[in-house]
Amino acid sequence: MTIKFPLATSSWDQAELDALQKVIASDMYSMGPEVKAFEAEFADFFGSRYAVMVNSGSSANLLMTAALFFTKNADLKLERGDEIIVPAVSWSTTYYPLGQYGLKMKFVDIDLETLNYDLEALAGAISEKTKAIMLVNLLGNPNDFDAIKALVGDRSIALIEDNCESMGATYQGKQAGTFGVMGSYSFFFSHHISTMEGGMVVTDDEELYHVMLSLRAHGWTRNLPKFNHVTGEKSDDPFEESFRFVLPGYNLRPLEMSGALGREQLKKLPSLIKGRRANGTLVQAALSDHPAFMIQREIGEASWFGFSLVIRPDAGLTRAELVQQLGAAGFECRPIVAGNFAKNEVMRYFDYEIHGQLANADYIDANGLFVGNHHYPVPEAVEALAKIGR
Repeated sequence: MTIKFPLATSSWDQAELDALQKVIASDMYSMGPEVKAFEAEFADFFGSRYAVMVNSGSSANLLMTAALFFTKNADLKLERGDEIIVPAVSWSTTYYPLGQYGLKMKFVDIDLETLNYDLEALAGAISEKTKAIMLVNLLGNPNDFDAIKALVGDRSIALIEDNCESMGATYQGKQAGTFGVMGSYSFFFSHHISTMEGGMVVTDDEELYHVMLSLRAHGWTRNLPKFNHVTGEKSDDPFEESFRFVLPGYNLRPLEMSGALGREQLKKLPSLIKGRRANGTLVQAALSDHPAFMIQREIGEASWFGFSLVIRPDAGLTRAELVQQLGAAGFECRPIVAGNFAKNEVMRYFDYEIHGQLANADYIDANGLFVGNHHYPVPEAVEALAKIGR
């Protein structure tokens, strides 16, 4: 098969190559001033007080989860056995940190059109046991945050947001990833911006920020400010503080090269999102009434990570046949994220339950896939898609 329409393409140019050379010339490759500058610029762009860069979006989810176990805020603090609601469709590392920290995951069905939470199912799943909800914005589509916050009401339920697939999406003018107490982003090659590998967590909570600074780098105090919410006040002796360990942390630090790349990519982000949204408009116009498959219904302003195709029940088409037709037309395609994740064998290692039926997750698991979107115009791809399955 000749791939004419790939899942992902690079948005790098000479600016990124120059950024790499700048780091090489400095001879400093571990986390340093480029990472720090990127964090500040990222927080400012997304309207958050703080940003913590890590080595992947997966690590960003791990860092968010861990921070809720070591916060001193009783309204946010989690303990092993606490219940967290999760959508049935997402990527593996949405769930793994939750299971590794001993949280009980409650799987809730998704909406067949938006691919985010089925709000009626979510309303029924929230109980007096619910301590947190993981909000996942799937394939560039933000959740209906107003509706979800109305469901939560005044209950002490921590909202954390996996926004790894939806950078640049907005809801009511506010950036996706900033609606929860923390939000994660990914800079993997196929995502909206790329730093080779990399991720970020944003928050407005200073204590969580300090906890994450320590957890990111071994649980030591070296990267904490003198006055902080983890230890109170650090000594003025850098030797004493260089190997003082206070939290059971990790090494999730990004490379300095990734920080330098991120700074250049962030400058391009508005135009990259504009291009993806223009393609989204084309797809909506051409495929909204397609006889063989449904496309994703937009909430807010999506950043269109890719374009989902869910076969209609009466289409008389199997997914295998759809994959074959797409391949013949030159399309690279994949399942919708990981389908119904609760069906995976790995779940035997975790504590979880299923709320009600996961009928929609099961349906897209068997009948859904997605093709790529890009920052440049793709009219030829949209025209070819419109002919598939007819």
